[in-house]
Amino acid sequence: MGTSRKNGSLYTRIDGKVAHVEFGHPASNSFVADLLLRLTNTINELSENEGVSVILLKSEGEKAFCAGASFDELLAVSNLEEGKAFFSGFAHVINAMRKCKKVIVGRVHGKSVGGGVGLAAACDYVYSNVDASIKLSELSIGIAPLVIAPAVERKIGTAALAELSLAPTEWKSAYWAQEKGLFSKVYESVQEMDKELDFFIHKLASYNADALIEWKKVLWEGTDHWDKLLIDRAAITGKLALSEFTRNALSKFKK
Repeated sequence: MGTSRKNGSLYTRIDGKVAHVEFGHPASNSFVADLLLRLTNTINELSENEGVSVILLKSEGEKAFCAGASFDELLAVSNLEEGKAFFSGFAHVINAMRKCKKVIVGRVHGKSVGGGVGLAAACDYVYSNVDASIKLSELSIGIAPLVIAPAVERKIGTAALAELSLAPTEWKSAYWAQEKGLFSKVYESVQEMDKELDFFIHKLASYNADALIEWKKVLWEGTDHWDKLLIDRAAITGKLALSEFTRNALSKFKK
């Protein structure tokens, strides 16, 4: 069962050297601004926790992993400042993940759209199952995946990013995502995935914590400019979100 809280839920459980971080929202685990802020703060706190070596990032339920940004909050954006602030939420989460001293392993059990794909891309290693298809739907609603693009492109390359983003209504399979480098492992069932994932994260957490920290720095070399880049991209996306095209497209999803 997933959460019924309109601002979503975020739970952290520490098991040995592994921190389990689970987010959820009744709208297919989408992100409202408050939930993005809480996730950012949690990652920053765990980064400084010397008792933690690995973070496992996962979401609630058995269906979607993450549906990206909350359409309701997008519809509520009424000016440039609000638009920039909303999309900066994803910028802050991605930047927190890349700067986090701890290795972040993602558990992607279902479909991911938009920001959910960005979240998976910001993980250092990702376990998934066959139901974890992905889609970048932004162009279909009048915006573009500007904020998450650097993280996604870093994993799958420019050509695959173009293939994914320019067909915004087309789902790509979990095996496509693995072939392109977004997912590290794909399993036929959630049960098999979780069994292998549990072994992996505890094995990873048994390694020299200082070595993991130094190696993560190397893996994310060349991304220091993202602090400014992603916020600048958030401002552009916020402006696009105010367009008549986007207003009309989002209104169709309004219940």
